[in-house]
Amino acid sequence: MKNAFTYRLGIDTGGTFTDFTLFCEQTGKILSMKVPSTPKEPSDAIIDGIEQVIALTEIDRREICYVGHGTTVATNSLIELKGAKTGLITTRGFRDLLEIGRQRRPELYDFYADKPHVLVPRHLRKEVSERITADGNVLRPLDLEELQTVKDALIGEKVESVAVCFLYSYLKPDHEQKVKAFFQTCCPDLYLYLSSEVLPEFREFERLSTTVLCAYLGPVVGNYTERLQKRARAIGLTTDPYITQSNGGIMSCLSVREKPIETALSGPAGGVMASAFLGNKIGVGNLITLDMGGTSADVSLIENGIPQMTTDRKIIGYPVKIPMIEIDTIGAGGGSLAWIDDGGALKVGPQSAGADPGPACYNKGGRTPTVTDANLVLGRINPEYFLGGKMAIYPEMAGEAIERTLCQPLSMDLNRTASGIITIVDAHMVRAIRNISVAKGYDPREFTLLGFGGAGPLHAVAVAKELGIQSVLIPESPGTFSSLGLLVADFRSDFVKTRILLGTTENIEQINGMFPDLESMADKWLSQEKVPASKRILQRFIDMRYQRQNYEYRIELNASRFTPQNFGQVLSAFHEEHKKNHGYALYDSPVEFVNYRVAAYGLVPKADVVSYPEGGPSPENSLKGHRKVCFDPQAGYVTCPIYGMEGLAPQNRINGPAIIEQMGSTIIVPPTERAVVDAFKNIRIQIGGNDKDFS
Repeated sequence: MKNAFTYRLGIDTGGTFTDFTLFCEQTGKILSMKVPSTPKEPSDAIIDGIEQVIALTEIDRREICYVGHGTTVATNSLIELKGAKTGLITTRGFRDLLEIGRQRRPELYDFYADKPHVLVPRHLRKEVSERITADGNVLRPLDLEELQTVKDALIGEKVESVAVCFLYSYLKPDHEQKVKAFFQTCCPDLYLYLSSEVLPEFREFERLSTTVLCAYLGPVVGNYTERLQKRARAIGLTTDPYITQSNGGIMSCLSVREKPIETALSGPAGGVMASAFLGNKIGVGNLITLDMGGTSADVSLIENGIPQMTTDRKIIGYPVKIPMIEIDTIGAGGGSLAWIDDGGALKVGPQSAGADPGPACYNKGGRTPTVTDANLVLGRINPEYFLGGKMAIYPEMAGEAIERTLCQPLSMDLNRTASGIITIVDAHMVRAIRNISVAKGYDPREFTLLGFGGAGPLHAVAVAKELGIQSVLIPESPGTFSSLGLLVADFRSDFVKTRILLGTTENIEQINGMFPDLESMADKWLSQEKVPASKRILQRFIDMRYQRQNYEYRIELNASRFTPQNFGQVLSAFHEEHKKNHGYALYDSPVEFVNYRVAAYGLVPKADVVSYPEGGPSPENSLKGHRKVCFDPQAGYVTCPIYGMEGLAPQNRINGPAIIEQMGSTIIVPPTERAVVDAFKNIRIQIGGNDKDFS
């Protein structure tokens, strides 16, 4: 009789490749693979990859009990401005707030810089008479006759989705709820988003922008998840996919429809969660992550095992005020195009060749050289082992594209030009890492750089050296590492309300009273996601600031209730956070409590990494051969040993120069550097060739 096994499948869709990680709950075995992405319909690559995984492992598809999915559908819809036709209903006199914003120029000294495209044109922004005051009282009731006229106009324009954002509705949502009841009666199939449900938080422009983004993305993301659900069921899967959120948690497709903006950073968040999981597993709490794929590079910072979070960021220029992992995304991937600007300077990115037509070496019609072409020309990528040998690439096509497009105009030889492409893209990533570390009070030299993605391990050491980072960590399967993050993520949703109170002991009871309603909403959501009570965790946070400041810092509350005895601890934590970010603290200044937050977690079974038997210091069993590789255009090509990741064992030590090949990625150990394989087959590279024992 066949043993009963259950499997968990993580799927991360990128701009160039879609990654899969299959984990067996009983044996702990992990299988990873990649297939080319299908940007026009991402679910095509997903279904094709699932079928390949099933065929390769010969498992019963009914044994797949969980599917986690990181998607770029929301992000791509914003980038390409292909969201739904959206209407807006707002308080009379405020329909132009969406366009006015905060009157900040995108670039202070660039007269030609454009503000982001307004997602709702003016004729679809409608006003109704109503007004809630700043203290939450009704100054003017909602005019239902006007609402009927507005509804008829929007339906006549064939809008697919409607955002509703009234002034001060975060204090009193009654008017928005009346709009919801009205539309549910007459237009039940219309996508409708209320600011009091999406973001019941102060600052009207950010609340409006976030609600409009939800409405703009709702039909696109909702239709995509519905198609994916149906196609997954059609091939015999018995579970619906769960989607990764920007905060690193997962949620059901039903929750995605309710808050589609939560998926804006769905893809990159998986890599950060995998990084935090691995760091905690091996005892490395401070990490800077470098996820370099085919289209972009994502960088983030993990302190003491916890990813940095933010509620103040923009996505493609649009303000979004929901809790997100703080990820900086730049156009620096393997497919980033190399080009010459009008001044004759070599540039790389942000445009990308993507999956179609891809780099010149793919021989699919791409004519402009890319970072991948440069790495191939320099011998760093094995043309016979791309995607484990499943995909043919052509070095001669890469060399021809670089020579024709760049070498001749720049009057440089092929090696110098290819090395220049690498240097420039590395500089872009160094700058991005400084933005999320140095600019926020962190010294990158106190962190380990974790490089993953298809291209991350090719560039990680060079980036680390430029930043003064001494330790580089590469996971066992770097090319598909983000999809592992989908198998270690818990359910998560965040709930918030605003009330500005002075941080004094006289207000303790009012502050304590902010949380019961939030925790009730959190429990209701966890019940909707079918999370058992024993698997629920609720965390409390408060956004705090000095009086008359216009920005806040989020402080976690470690006590279930405030008391006069523990109140000072929270104030001290805020002072220290302010000092870390600004270099000073105003210990005698009044502190305001602004936003009250509850993060709801639903714990799920997680994939794990297993240790391997030790293999001694010699890596000879994994030696595949030698290849000429160029690390420095002045030194030229050097003969370099090539190792296969699958043959390496813990305690193996590799002296640079060396190349380590793996199905979805290539790891570089430059000259003078030294690598060691740890107990979990991660590659650890100590900058400077130190003999430090990592194992």
